Amino acid sequence: MSPLLFSHFTATSCLGHGLDATLAALRARRGGLVPCAFSDIRLDTYIGEVGRVDETVLHAEHAEFDCRNNRLAQLGLEQDGFAERVREAAARFGPHRIGVFLGTSTAGILQTELAYRRRDPGTGALPADFHYRGSHSPYSLPEFVRSYFGLRGPAVSISSACSSGAKVFVSARRMLEAGLIDAAVVGGVDSLCHTTLYGFNSLELVSGLPCRPYDAQRNGISIGEGAAFGLLERLPAASAARTGEDILLLGIGESSDAHHMSAPHPQGLGARMAMAQALASAGLAPAQIDYVNLHGTATRSNDAAEGRAMLDLLPSVPCSSTKGATGHTLGAAGAIEAVICALALRHGLMPAGINTTEPDPELPLDYLLENREQPVRRVLSNAFGFGGSNCSLLFGRADSPA
Repeated sequence: MSPLLFSHFTATSCLGHGLDATLAALRARRGGLVPCAFSDIRLDTYIGEVGRVDETVLHAEHAEFDCRNNRLAQLGLEQDGFAERVREAAARFGPHRIGVFLGTSTAGILQTELAYRRRDPGTGALPADFHYRGSHSPYSLPEFVRSYFGLRGPAVSISSACSSGAKVFVSARRMLEAGLIDAAVVGGVDSLCHTTLYGFNSLELVSGLPCRPYDAQRNGISIGEGAAFGLLERLPAASAARTGEDILLLGIGESSDAHHMSAPHPQGLGARMAMAQALASAGLAPAQIDYVNLHGTATRSNDAAEGRAMLDLLPSVPCSSTKGATGHTLGAAGAIEAVICALALRHGLMPAGINTTEPDPELPLDYLLENREQPVRRVLSNAFGFGGSNCSLLFGRADSPA
């Protein structure tokens, strides 16, 4: 594939608001997971809750979109000057030439949960101020962001479980290569709600400790929330003049092994296919990858499946899962981790996987327990979802040799 410019990006999670806070936390090996005290949920688990979401107020013209998910989206959009960059692109290309491609798993479902508590006791009718389209609908997120910027290009919601925030890059790339748009806002937003916390608990996948990806004693995930956005553009003709500050999307890989509704293929077949396709689409060999940001959810089966795929394809490449720091942000995870990979490239940082103390001896990877600070040229980011919906993204520095 032809490289695309990942020109601007931002991330907000329990690590903090924006790039500086995220980078500082990664460098300090400081996580953001805390004991669950969200709403009236009573679960013995840790979560990654973003601060100031409840205090965020949507602009008056967007009141119909009010819900925790879209408030989190607005909070994320207003970090790192990202909103200004999108408006500059809209002025340069025209608002009808900017697409919006965003991933989410539950969108504003919390708003529905709260609305059901206020049903009319006689009729069961939901309250009149509940707006399904602007909150619970998966499309509410891209529709809100499109409205926020006054864009008129195509807008798409991707909801493919935990690969959603990565697959948006794939959809955007197709429309860019088809000439339908000149730039794309990509990203993902997912927010805490009763459905995901109690749902994953019912699957016996939630840990009572901060999650420990790839640890021999790992026993489940820690659910987080977050918002990450990026601007994806065609590479300008004067690409040779660009510097290492610029990040390129070099390759993508997708697969759907459809092994099971909620369990991955035990040998990591789909994960391997996605990683191999990303390498092939970039024209790169495994030895040319400096770091892999693993999907690494900290469940027994998911880490084992991904680890086996890594041992088969990229056995000696340094790797880690940053979900020990952020929690598993579900539909936003692929986007947040893409931004973490961009920070790794820009700042020469391979972040350690925190909370992990005893790497699983059955998965003998070069799993990072300490940060490594050295030049990083190319990185792979994995996002694998329920039902075998897999996506790998390959990023690189613009000043790295082909």
